Amino acid sequence: MSSELFPSVLARLKQLTGSSTDVQLARSLGISPQTLSSWKIRQSIPYSLCVEQAGKHGCSLDWLLLGEHHPICGAPAGADWERDMLERLRSPSAADRQATLLYIKDKQRLQELEQRLVTFTGQLSQAMTG
Repeated sequence: MSSELFPSVLARLKQLTGSSTDVQLARSLGISPQTLSSWKIRQSIPYSLCVEQAGKHGCSLDWLLLGEHHPICGAPAGADWERDMLERLRSPSAADRQATLLYIKDKQRLQELEQRLVTFTGQLSQAMTG
């Protein structure tokens, strides 16, 4: 990573992790403040850490490293993300759109079943202890 990119990447890592200080950022990244300080001196962040954080927070690596696109899924910032999503949904074939819709419905059903299981497990636990 070039030294002119370092301050911007560091700022985006803070934004991504919700950190306002270097100490908070170090804690969020699971490193010591001394390690972060040495990165600042060298003006270098391990690429593997950037890849890990982008994946962990669901953001675009392009955004984290270069500031391109919106941090979430590479979508444009602001209200444009809805327009971008609609355009992306319209571009596949009818069959692919139908398959996507079925996937979403299946995912919603699984989430509902998981919630029911959590509720049932809680009720069962209370019944056994009460």
